[in-house]
Amino acid sequence: MFQRLLLTASVILLPALPAHAHLDPVAHGSFAAGFTHPVFGLDHVLVMVAVGLWAFTLGGRALLLVPAAFVATMVLGFGLAVAGLPLPFVEPVIAASVVGLGLLVAMAVRLPVGPGAALVAVFALFHGHAHGGEIGSAGELGYAAGFVLATALLHAGGLLLGWAIGTLLGAGSQTGLRVSRALGAVVAVVGLGILAG
Repeated sequence: MFQRLLLTASVILLPALPAHAHLDPVAHGSFAAGFTHPVFGLDHVLVMVAVGLWAFTLGGRALLLVPAAFVATMVLGFGLAVAGLPLPFVEPVIAASVVGLGLLVAMAVRLPVGPGAALVAVFALFHGHAHGGEIGSAGELGYAAGFVLATALLHAGGLLLGWAIGTLLGAGSQTGLRVSRALGAVVAVVGLGILAG
């Protein structure tokens, strides 16, 4: 079952890898351009949903603190880009973050809240820098508000996915754990495809 789920999801998601369309801020406004930047990037979507799913598996304070660490550090990365301060290897680190977050979920890695938040924050810095690097003619505040809201919603989607798996398949059940781990494995495989692309 695990192998079939992994193969099916990979076949569905891999053709979507090249799709990177973003709205023009002149035509659609800065907020919409910022909101769609993470939503239209498969790499961003997978990482942000995986952060929420992993936070759910950690439970407790991680439910809030792990996604919050991602969002806060992402804003810092955005600020660095807008200020013209470069970060090396932004795109490779973003691709590696897809693999890394997928593996954290797939291997059901249990970390204390602090190290878990710090780990996702490292990846978030690069995601934020990418957002800032593609701001174009958008206004900084509206654009930032858009991608922060989109990111928070994607994290919430990952948390909701974890809750749904636990509710439908039984919290802490082996079946629920296998499904979560399979989803993490799919994310990691897609991340490898992004890295190779």
